Amino acid sequence: MPKVAVYNMSGQQVGEIELSDRVFGVPMNEHVVHQAVIAYLAAQRQGTHDTKTRGEVRGGGRKPWRQKGTGRARHGSIRSPIWRGGGTVFGPHPRSYRVKINKKERRLAIRCALSDKAASGRIIVLDQLSFAQPKTKDMVKVLNNLQVDVAQKALVVTAGPDENVFKSARNIPGVKPVPTNNINVYDILKHGTLVMTRDAVSRVEEVLAQ
Repeated sequence: MPKVAVYNMSGQQVGEIELSDRVFGVPMNEHVVHQAVIAYLAAQRQGTHDTKTRGEVRGGGRKPWRQKGTGRARHGSIRSPIWRGGGTVFGPHPRSYRVKINKKERRLAIRCALSDKAASGRIIVLDQLSFAQPKTKDMVKVLNNLQVDVAQKALVVTAGPDENVFKSARNIPGVKPVPTNNINVYDILKHGTLVMTRDAVSRVEEVLAQ
């Protein structure tokens, strides 16, 4: 089992924790990880885009001029796609971009991403992370104590929703706070460092080890 040091909010090591091999020791499966990222990004698209066809554009009910005798090309509507202000051909319409991925595949992808972070030593475990009130400078101080490079982005994972932690971290560029039930492959790969509380590690192992 991989071992990582446990730190307090002052940056001092207060112990060690053994990570589960079933969650943090999984060999990389690039195909599954890629599919999970594609599914996540596709789910972010609203799919509400819409263009009007010639049947939806206002006007054009009358034939612009008679069929023959004018010397001009024949036309039946000024809302034809070749006219300015006409309808759009093959334009986008509301649709779902959802990409199906199985629950087991999604969990495997998260385990692979977490294992990659653990293997490269980019997981920092805190014994606890709590603030009496929301203060960005307090969160900045904790990250500095842990020597977290914010320029490489950091994902702060708590066991459950913590409003004080969320509000303290959300305004720091490159830092994203999330509870364990909201972690996903894309965020894990996007952020260089994973800062997790001890409770968050236990919760992740409990859910993903199944």
